Amino acid sequence: MAIDAKISFLGQVERKCSDTLTKTDLEKTLRILSDVLEGFDLRECQMWEDNQRDDLLESYISTLKIQGRSEKTIYRYEQMLGRFLKEVNVTTRRINVYHIRSWLAKEKERGIQDSSLDAERMVLSSYFGWLFRETLIERNPMANVGPIKVAKKQKKIITDIEMEKLKQACDKLKGILKYRNRAILLFLASTGCRVSEMTGLNRDAVDLKNLECLVRGKGNKERVVYLDSVTGMALQQYFAKRKDDGEALFVGNEGKRLGTNGVRVMLKELAKLAGVENVIHPHKFRRTLATEMTRHGMPIQEVANILGHDKLDTTMQYVILDRETVKASYRKFA
Repeated sequence: MAIDAKISFLGQVERKCSDTLTKTDLEKTLRILSDVLEGFDLRECQMWEDNQRDDLLESYISTLKIQGRSEKTIYRYEQMLGRFLKEVNVTTRRINVYHIRSWLAKEKERGIQDSSLDAERMVLSSYFGWLFRETLIERNPMANVGPIKVAKKQKKIITDIEMEKLKQACDKLKGILKYRNRAILLFLASTGCRVSEMTGLNRDAVDLKNLECLVRGKGNKERVVYLDSVTGMALQQYFAKRKDDGEALFVGNEGKRLGTNGVRVMLKELAKLAGVENVIHPHKFRRTLATEMTRHGMPIQEVANILGHDKLDTTMQYVILDRETVKASYRKFA
């Protein structure tokens, strides 16, 4: 034990107890504490104020930016960690596993889903893991906080009939929306792009002659995705109907770049118009494409390349194999 730390600790005890204990009892208490502390590795550390704790979070956020994490991810991390630190209200160096478990338990009590709760756990694990690796804290309080079990639900894909209904619903629209919405549907279905990747594209990124497109995905990584001929034709028709000279691939009613929320709202309204009960959102097109390509025999490594995944495990989470497909494969190879 560091002698300076021991002296400092006993001095604080003496000052706090001098008004409540007699001199004899105080001396006896200090002797007992001194003997007990011999068995511990006591180190005195500087207590960090709230603004210093915020500096740690700011340093971590800066690290995420340097690593090329997306703005959406950085914003989510910053908001969640800021809320955690505010509600726990303990200096970072004093946060332990019990603070974290208590906070996660309160999050669950307020009705958060297990999948979202586990996502918050992973954010905390990333943050405190970074602090520990940078030697900014002596112990990682997340070391013994394991994953939260999440019930696995069979996720749905967009069926051929539903896709046809969606395309027919586009024909009911007036003006350029008929061509734009149809082009968006087909673009998502044929490329498997993330909605943020699609809305960030410019017209010149699409090569209609070779039916391919250069996109910039997570981690600022570029990859090539491919279009089928029907999608290429739909884009040509949409471009021909546009009267603006904007560079964005898809635009809204005022000629401004169409955002991710705009695409989500459009798909929701289109599904309602088409009478499709299955919830239609942009990410479902990625899952559908991955499943269909796998069913047709494309190697999982190539599927991962098209979707922009670094890990095959991530791609496998997108692939949905129905019972008939598995049964057919079994009959083929058994």
